Amino acid sequence: MRVGVLTGGGDCPGLNAVIRSVTKSLINHGQCEVLGIADGFEGLMEAQPRVKPLYWDEVSGILHMGGTVLGTSNSANPLRDAATLEQVGRNVQTLGLDVVVAIGGDGTMSLAHGLAQVGLQCVGVPKTIDNDIAHCERSFGFDTAVSTVTESLRRIESTANSHHRVMIVETMGRHAGWLALESGIAGAADIILLPEIDYDLQTIIRVCQEREQRQRYTIICIGEGAKESGTSLTVRERIEYSPDPVRLGGVGHVLRERLQPHLKSEVRTTVLGHVQRGGDPTPFDRVLATQFGHHAAQLVLQGSYGRMVTLERGVIGSVAISQVANTQRQVPLQHGLLVMARDIGISLGEAG
Repeated sequence: MRVGVLTGGGDCPGLNAVIRSVTKSLINHGQCEVLGIADGFEGLMEAQPRVKPLYWDEVSGILHMGGTVLGTSNSANPLRDAATLEQVGRNVQTLGLDVVVAIGGDGTMSLAHGLAQVGLQCVGVPKTIDNDIAHCERSFGFDTAVSTVTESLRRIESTANSHHRVMIVETMGRHAGWLALESGIAGAADIILLPEIDYDLQTIIRVCQEREQRQRYTIICIGEGAKESGTSLTVRERIEYSPDPVRLGGVGHVLRERLQPHLKSEVRTTVLGHVQRGGDPTPFDRVLATQFGHHAAQLVLQGSYGRMVTLERGVIGSVAISQVANTQRQVPLQHGLLVMARDIGISLGEAG
């Protein structure tokens, strides 16, 4: 059996742990030949496919490393036109690939689902710092990102306290607020603003003004997909043909401009950006990624193609990729963390 492995979408701590686990499991138990595909699906879209054999020694020593040794792309779209799709099909036949283990987020899973039409069988592994993949309660990379954002919030709090400022910290997360929510709670943010709950500007002004009288500083953690009631998302750029054509970013600066005229305190914004994706994975993410990779290899060996590894109710299993494609897992409005946040005095920007 010849198995391809690729990493698609944005990079994420724990990708190398999956590559290592998948490759070693397949070599050890299935006597498979494993090919690493360069730069996500882009490596299959060109006239000359870009692949390299993955051997046991080559994937040793990469468990702790951030990023991906295979490279990735969050703009490669093999479904963008008929000619590209045909090229991918020819490359799959030329390489003799029986199945591809596609490690990525909802965009990668949507592409994997669509590529079945040219005979490319896939097994999916969920990856995202946003934690927004359907049927997966915890994606590897998320724990590391939460740790990074939490540390950033704690560092920013010290300067906010010293200068008596309102400090806004913008996180990634697109249309799901898991990263802002968990890191905001862990980082003792006073206000947490999520894509799932449109915020009321007057509520935020009131909280900041009250804190000016008491503690003289305020920490606001805002997800990039959050927006004020009655307004639109803050779009940073649009990319043609990309499976993720709309890039968000800058809502923290928009909020600063709206807040400053109403406050005595100086308002500053920090956009954490790609620092959230980088660095070595936490021990939790290393273990979870290794488990996901091992389970993906088992699906390959069983011939259970067209499925994605999942973690539901603490149990690792799998679901059909078709159930994950073009969907997102958002924070439920009555989630326990939201209830708890309200009860301990964290504002979620809600009116009233």
